[in-house]
Amino acid sequence: MSLVLQTPAASPEVARTHFLDKLSLETDVSDVWSDIQNRVEGFYILDARNEKAYRDGHVPGALNLPHSLISAETTAALDPTQLLVVYCWGPNCNGAAKACAKLAALGFRVKEMLGGMEYWEKEGNPTE
Repeated sequence: MSLVLQTPAASPEVARTHFLDKLSLETDVSDVWSDIQNRVEGFYILDARNEKAYRDGHVPGALNLPHSLISAETTAALDPTQLLVVYCWGPNCNGAAKACAKLAALGFRVKEMLGGMEYWEKEGNPTE
């Protein structure tokens, strides 16, 4: 018996809804870099790592707000109409997910940047 075919695939409608929902919560390094290069406005980039990691190198233009420090007070200066694109170390780090959950609870729209700094650097993108 095929392990791939053992569970039937979803209908095209279910698959479309699933993947659109997924894309509403995630973006990737390539898309973020493209938007930075094209000076697209409408979102902030938020580095959820600690201050030292941020100082050692971060996505150009990113703000630093470690996930453990997120609160109504620490986000008061952020425009709530802007999307927040959040990243941490990489795929094995859940700091961005923790940050996104906290930010969403505070009323912000969020997307996690898949791959974090690890994939940012693997793609050869610049850091500040």
